Amino acid sequence: MVIRVLQTPGDVFVGGKVFLHAKQPGLETEPQFGNAIYIRDGIIEHVGFEDDDAITQCRAAGATVHDLSGKTVLPGFIDGHIHLLRLGQSLSKVALDHCETIEDIRKAIKEYAIANPNEPRILCKGWMRYMSKPLASLVDDLDPRPIYVDSKDLHTTWCSTSALKEIGADKLEDPEGGKIERDADGKPTGAFEEAAVFTMIWPFLASVATAKDREDWVRAAVETYNGSGYTGAIDMAMEEQAWATLLDMHKEKSLPFRLAAYWLMRPSSSETDCLSQVDRAIEVWKELNAEKSPDLHVVGIKIICDGIIDACTAYLSEPYLKGADALKAPAGNPFWDAKILNAVVSKADAAGLQIALHAIGDAAITMAVDALSTCSPLNRHRMEHLELASARDAKRLGELGITASIQPVHADPWILRAWPGLLGHRCERAFPYREFSDGGAPLALGSDSPTSPWDIMGNVYVATTRKSYRNTKYDEVVNYNYRLGVCESVVAASYGSARSVFWDKRLGSLEPGKVADLTIWDMDWDKEKLLNATIKETWFAGEKVWGA
Repeated sequence: MVIRVLQTPGDVFVGGKVFLHAKQPGLETEPQFGNAIYIRDGIIEHVGFEDDDAITQCRAAGATVHDLSGKTVLPGFIDGHIHLLRLGQSLSKVALDHCETIEDIRKAIKEYAIANPNEPRILCKGWMRYMSKPLASLVDDLDPRPIYVDSKDLHTTWCSTSALKEIGADKLEDPEGGKIERDADGKPTGAFEEAAVFTMIWPFLASVATAKDREDWVRAAVETYNGSGYTGAIDMAMEEQAWATLLDMHKEKSLPFRLAAYWLMRPSSSETDCLSQVDRAIEVWKELNAEKSPDLHVVGIKIICDGIIDACTAYLSEPYLKGADALKAPAGNPFWDAKILNAVVSKADAAGLQIALHAIGDAAITMAVDALSTCSPLNRHRMEHLELASARDAKRLGELGITASIQPVHADPWILRAWPGLLGHRCERAFPYREFSDGGAPLALGSDSPTSPWDIMGNVYVATTRKSYRNTKYDEVVNYNYRLGVCESVVAASYGSARSVFWDKRLGSLEPGKVADLTIWDMDWDKEKLLNATIKETWFAGEKVWGA
């Protein structure tokens, strides 16, 4: 007995622009557009023009016709660097991004505390070091409940005294690769930095949340991302609790979102401990890999090699200039011993895992490229951020086939105002994206949300103009010679991210045979007008999942 599966008539979109995939776009690449696309049963059947035979035939067969009215169809975007659970959690936190002083911060926290008397804790986000020192004493009088303030980059958490007591900070030792700031008597003063955030604050706050809380965070993040034009993302700090939450949700019902994840490695001076972490990542990878679950799986490991410029924890080849935190270490320190890093990378690569190395300072970037130089380029390893790369290392990325995972929103001039005082002339090497691309490195464009805005066209705007998205009245331009092209950036934010995790055969571009993930925009293809672009619809596997 033969069972026939009836195909649906499908959907055809006409009357607008349909972005045709550019295979190797560069700075001057101009976009090419069709004006029709036909999808059926979750797959793209045809991309081209309204008078193509395929379009005529599908209309005659009863396909639902969607008039684009001049709008633009782009692929479903894939955020190349995200922290999904943190994003969902952050959506309900007190936003401090608008603050400039400690008075602004105190006002925002106090107003939230009064308006939300039943919340067990006050969680905040968006603080930057120029606004205030992270001292518990500066917020203790605002509310007796524990107060946790995330820095914008998520590399520091500022705690009130009640939060320090709740987490037992006085009994905690500094983790390797991290620090709890203390006074002369050894008493914690309020700040957890780097690995102290990832290995202490994050697990604690996740543990006091309910399973329902965590599931709600994931749903909120997915809904927000669908509404921003994303159909997938790459999570860059996966850990046990978040993974368990995602697996539970996946068993019940698939979300309209695709997620590839990198398992976060904790720095340690014990090579045995570090290699055992790789063993766990391999175990999780084998349990649910791309073949078993193409839309939710672990692809590799993530290693944070250094910190950030603003906190003077990025690892540099030359000392920081005099700055608020420059005395911590003259040039910053690597979070990993090079020998142990190489051992971890070698084991992961041999197992077939992909490797993602966070490296911001020039010395950290060199160390990371050196580590990956012995690995197989077939595994499509990557480096995250790459904010202060030397010309030599920018070239090596392409030579070694290392993906440059970049977040242009971090290059926003408005948030780099402290850099000249910390780096001096070295700012001339900040965010050299043009060199990465010209050197042949594959680009994957992401946001690093929730540390930064996840607005797709805002990200492309900074990449192409090197001007501020956060404050359009700010006239500073950061290294315009390192800019990317619009077409180049759009492809990096869709196909580039897909390629980086071996999704490129299914996702990332509007081509026949690929999954019908697409977005519809009201926009002008002009870098100076990108901030006026608005997302109108998001389609996931041939189904509309969001509409304005």
